[in-house]
Amino acid sequence: MEIIAAYGTAMMVLAIIFGLYMTWGVGANDLANAMGTSVGAGAVTVKQAIGIAIVFEFAGAILAGGHVTKTIRKGIIDPTTIIDRPEILVYGMLAALLAAAVWLMIASFKGWPISTTHSIIGALVGFGIVGIGPEAVNWGKIATVVASWVVSPVIGGTISFLLVMSTRYLIFNTENPLKNAKRYAPIYIFLVGFVISLVTLFKGLKHLHIDLTAVQSFGAAICIGILTGFIGWLFVRNIEEDSRADKEFHFASVEKVFTPMMLFTACSMAFAHGSNDVANGIGPLAAVFSIVNSGGEVMQQSDMPVWILFLGGTGIVAGLVTLGYRVMLTVGTKITELTPSRGFCAELAAASTVVLASRTGLPVSTTHILVGAVLGVGLARGIGALDLRVVMNIFISWLVTLPAGAILAMVFFFFLKGVFG
Repeated sequence: MEIIAAYGTAMMVLAIIFGLYMTWGVGANDLANAMGTSVGAGAVTVKQAIGIAIVFEFAGAILAGGHVTKTIRKGIIDPTTIIDRPEILVYGMLAALLAAAVWLMIASFKGWPISTTHSIIGALVGFGIVGIGPEAVNWGKIATVVASWVVSPVIGGTISFLLVMSTRYLIFNTENPLKNAKRYAPIYIFLVGFVISLVTLFKGLKHLHIDLTAVQSFGAAICIGILTGFIGWLFVRNIEEDSRADKEFHFASVEKVFTPMMLFTACSMAFAHGSNDVANGIGPLAAVFSIVNSGGEVMQQSDMPVWILFLGGTGIVAGLVTLGYRVMLTVGTKITELTPSRGFCAELAAASTVVLASRTGLPVSTTHILVGAVLGVGLARGIGALDLRVVMNIFISWLVTLPAGAILAMVFFFFLKGVFG
């Protein structure tokens, strides 16, 4: 308690700096998840992708980012044995933030699309083992999270595979693909608006004290879906057949219909990413704030201050702008060849999976989901459509992330303990 009283302000300043650094890493590495497919499919430029991401990442972080944060903060390690030594938990949270941020920066420079969720959970486990003891780590929770890393890409891949098959059946393998593309485009865009808004209304707005019944949530989501579908129809209704382009690529005119549709999925993917991954950067920061603000009390649960959500959104946006393009190129162009229709299916599948998972409070990895969705799109064309060497490198970088985060957190924990102790 004396250490908290003496160094509380310094600890809070460090927490804000490390939190910004961590969320900068989230933005730098995970822009690929929100935007890589849109850029890879040629639907948006890098500048447009950054512009979309700035608006919708921020919206996702502020409107729907509060729910999953508590899972990261109090579900991975049990701090009850160090309630009388709250400074240990502060050292641990600071070490976890710094460790995950450093590893994310290294991976981003290399262009590896790693999991920010992996990074922070690995860091928390590393602190838990050396700072409290192996028994403080909730290994059952870790097993659930590990299972989600397998399940979430499979779900994302399955949904994207089914979406690609639906576009083939309803559009590409018909007598008039362009006419059918324009007919079904509003329905696909309705799904984008409906899925994102429904799950956000169900669970994402609790920290804003907006409580709607299930019927109200469904009604609002349907209205938002209809509105987005109508806006989508306005975008695609005047697209004409381009016979010259169709000679070079048989479905060039049809793909033009999917290009504006990808703007909707890009926005929803950025929103979904902001709602899920802001927790990785601000969960430990919120824990430090809670302890310092209460004078050393280790609370199992506390409200998420809106300024911390704003801080997380700001850090993510800064990362997007400065270094995001490196990882974006890996996901958007190197796994499989993407067209606007394939990119649309991958992003709609990924956004649906991310938001559904984040609303259950399970800290899934956006990276895994989106890579799974891109793999599903590629598999719809056969295994030969995938660059298996790139896929293998991505899988290896995923495996390394958890231990890397843990080892770095152990080192930083002992360093911080020495400085303040």
